[in-house]
Amino acid sequence: MRWQSLLVLSAAAVSVASCARPARRSRLGAEPGLRVGLSINATAVVIEGEGGVEAKRDGRVAFRTNDGADVRVVAQGDRIRVTGGPGAGVYEVLTFRGRSGQRTVGADGRRYRGMVQIRANDGSLTVVNTVDVESYLRGVVATELGNRGRDDMEALKAQAVASRTYALRNRGKFASRGFDVMASVADQAYGGMSAENSAADAAVQRTEGEVITYAGELIDVFFHSTCGGATAWPTEVFQSLTEPPYLRSVSDRNGGGYYCDISPNFRWTVRWSQAELQEILARTLPSVLGIDPDEVRRVRSLRAYRTGRSGRVVELRVGVTGGEIPVAGPNIRAVLRTPGGRMLASTAVRFSTTTEGGRTTFVASGGGWGHGVGMCQWGAVGRSRAGQRYRQILAHYFPGTRIERRN
Repeated sequence: MRWQSLLVLSAAAVSVASCARPARRSRLGAEPGLRVGLSINATAVVIEGEGGVEAKRDGRVAFRTNDGADVRVVAQGDRIRVTGGPGAGVYEVLTFRGRSGQRTVGADGRRYRGMVQIRANDGSLTVVNTVDVESYLRGVVATELGNRGRDDMEALKAQAVASRTYALRNRGKFASRGFDVMASVADQAYGGMSAENSAADAAVQRTEGEVITYAGELIDVFFHSTCGGATAWPTEVFQSLTEPPYLRSVSDRNGGGYYCDISPNFRWTVRWSQAELQEILARTLPSVLGIDPDEVRRVRSLRAYRTGRSGRVVELRVGVTGGEIPVAGPNIRAVLRTPGGRMLASTAVRFSTTTEGGRTTFVASGGGWGHGVGMCQWGAVGRSRAGQRYRQILAHYFPGTRIERRN
């Protein structure tokens, strides 16, 4: 592919590094349970429940197990097979619930509230947890922000309201695949009951039903770990034709510092030897951008060709033998992997090159972690510790919005 053509194509590509992508518009109203995709490519899964499990097929009980008995499910084409035990056999779909008072069910060692449904498609299993939204949030807030202390409660509450809004706004995003949202950072991280803690539970309970709206509609919620000093404009990071008024770059400055400078990823540096960078880019440029591997010959330079309004790099140029390969902002983090294999922490970065003893080292010096759009989670923690309330935190990161209680 010629690099001039690549420049046009790469500008339209999107790299998903954290939660939150726009979905269909939703209005407030009564909401059914949420279907969370726990796994979409598993070949086998082990189900267990305290007190045993109950498996249903077409709404009727197919079999039950006693306490301590696991159910192993494997894919068999477009059907599932239960191996061993009272339920041994082949099924189209099975839905599992725990038989104890809490009715929790385990899937591959992690416990979930609600039900777990398993179906197969073309030799792989889709595992879905159906759970009420408030219970889902207990497993999200605890996973996204971890086990926090009393001073962080307002940040936890801000996360609870943001995550609730995200879940309801994105309901049905993967309807064709049998679930609403994924349990990973492709949507928002969800650890189920196994991740829950008392502080996150309290934050969810104290904000029950509250969502963020703009002009009466649920907003598109974005959040990330650390902004590094200022959040990003959506068009710097994602493929987007419009920028809602409530998604804009805002400063995280706090006097002489920043609210998010308590983050371990507030500032960072990555170094590559020439051989390391060559090996990484020879692999990532073809896989991410679809270019011919033969075009990635001898990497000579990294150059921030264009920066956006927040200072993030929106176009990187990789100098190679014969010219430069352009990499648009949405793809930069996926292309520039660290020597350890992790994607670049953020696009708020500067590049430099040093040569010593005939050896060239490429250096990326940056700030923040994640895409940078919307709420800065470490910034929210810093604001909470400074005495800000959750409504104030959300109003800063999503200007012009309101917090309303769902009907």
